[in-house]
Amino acid sequence: MMLKTPLVKNALLVGALVSLCAALLGVILVLKHYALIGHGLGEVGFAAMSVAALIGLGDYPLVVAIPVVCLSSILIMRINQKSGMGGDVLIGIFSTSALAVGVLASAYTSGYSGVYNSMFGSLYAVGKSDVVFSVSLSAAVILIFLFLYNRLFSVTYDETYARATDMNADLYQFLISLLTSVSIVLGMRVMGAMMISSFIIFPAITAKRIARSFRSMLLIAVAVALFSFFVGVTISLVVVTPSLPTGACVVSVSVIVMLAAFLFTKVKR
Repeated sequence: MMLKTPLVKNALLVGALVSLCAALLGVILVLKHYALIGHGLGEVGFAAMSVAALIGLGDYPLVVAIPVVCLSSILIMRINQKSGMGGDVLIGIFSTSALAVGVLASAYTSGYSGVYNSMFGSLYAVGKSDVVFSVSLSAAVILIFLFLYNRLFSVTYDETYARATDMNADLYQFLISLLTSVSIVLGMRVMGAMMISSFIIFPAITAKRIARSFRSMLLIAVAVALFSFFVGVTISLVVVTPSLPTGACVVSVSVIVMLAAFLFTKVKR
């Protein structure tokens, strides 16, 4: 059975941990109107992995992708603060530029399987380094949310008040940027650049519709993300033969859960 193979077990572990991290971070990003940053940074990650393959680092894509995506995320938030250009505009600029670079770089690589995996994801693209990064990332995210919960709450809902009380809001935004970037790069290995934003958007939107507090929104988002991931993977590997793309199955389940939540709350009201 495919679910019992070591590669798939690694992919399930990485996917579950990244789902958890992306759901927690996604709540903050959605509330701060940065929901599309997942899509933009996913394409930056695709470009970075394509360039890595071009320069002979195709076996070590994370070494190139993580620093590049982290830098791009920080630049987007800093430029938005300084110029007032708008997060959506900056994300559009970065994503389309990165996509062009990625396509051009991939045109000069001899093999396209890695590029395809970067765009659409693959359970079999996950290695031991992804597992190590995922465990470290999830531990960091959980600890930050546990010990800095009140500060994250303040920065998310009222940044002006947070700054007025001498809270270093830039530091917390910097942390969120870095953690989001690493989550996206790791999630790309399973979900792909085209689907990774769903890790951030759908669980948070679903939770926002149901939850009555910030804390409950975080918990619901995590539950939705994990449920969607495991059901999506099961559908792609077990129910359907031949197997369907994992990312597309996970996104489809996320959409169904979100629509069900909207219908439920509408009927209840």
